[in-house]
Amino acid sequence: MKNQFFKYQGTGNDFVMIDNRQNDFDIKNSKHIAHLCDRKFGIGADGLIILEDDLTSDFKMIYFNSDGCESTMCGNGGRCVVHFAKYLGIIDNDASFSAIDGFHRAKIKDDKIHLSMHNVSDIQYSKDAVFLDTGSPHHVEICTNLDLLNVKDLGSQIRFGELYGALGANVNFVEKINASTFKVRTYERGVEDETLSCGTGVTAVAIAMHHNKTTSSTNLDILTLGGALQVSFDVDNGIYNDIWLIGPAVQVYKGSIKW
Repeated sequence: MKNQFFKYQGTGNDFVMIDNRQNDFDIKNSKHIAHLCDRKFGIGADGLIILEDDLTSDFKMIYFNSDGCESTMCGNGGRCVVHFAKYLGIIDNDASFSAIDGFHRAKIKDDKIHLSMHNVSDIQYSKDAVFLDTGSPHHVEICTNLDLLNVKDLGSQIRFGELYGALGANVNFVEKINASTFKVRTYERGVEDETLSCGTGVTAVAIAMHHNKTTSSTNLDILTLGGALQVSFDVDNGIYNDIWLIGPAVQVYKGSIKW
């Protein structure tokens, strides 16, 4: 039996999207999920997202990395699933949905998805890096000559190094362009490679750059290999709140595949 799937991308971070409101997809079959994300033998994606019914919000988002394992929050995936929910007629231009890290609000405005992110207060420093959790754990490190950096090798060393233990962390390398613009390249755990964009990573970078006083702006443009995103926030007594991740989400195609 063939089943329908959708392919989405948010600034080059791509996802297999499945409507599972009928509960006919086995979310516990990690090998099958990894196969669907495989770029040689499956559909190919950085991750797979399941949309399900939810009793207390418009819908539920379940995110899996391309290794088939359920993972922490995905910001670009969150923006894409909001677009998908509107396509399915579940929402109009405003939404609330549940994810692994709790509830998120979202709004669609001017062809961009605005996604609320959770407050951040625990920001740690080690050597030249900043560590914080924006729904997923992130290492943020300022560098020069970002375009020449071997992100996969360096990111892997940090992700699997002693600093973050068995769980590891996503790794973001940052270069300042001007007072409110930064360029970012990210190594994502679970994908175990550089991705074209990472939403929680972009959010972490914006907050880290403000917290370490590299910028005073609370409305930042973040440039990724896959395109531009915006992050805005307020800060009160060291707590970052009213955080919004803003950018496009695109339905690339739909198809059918056996599972």
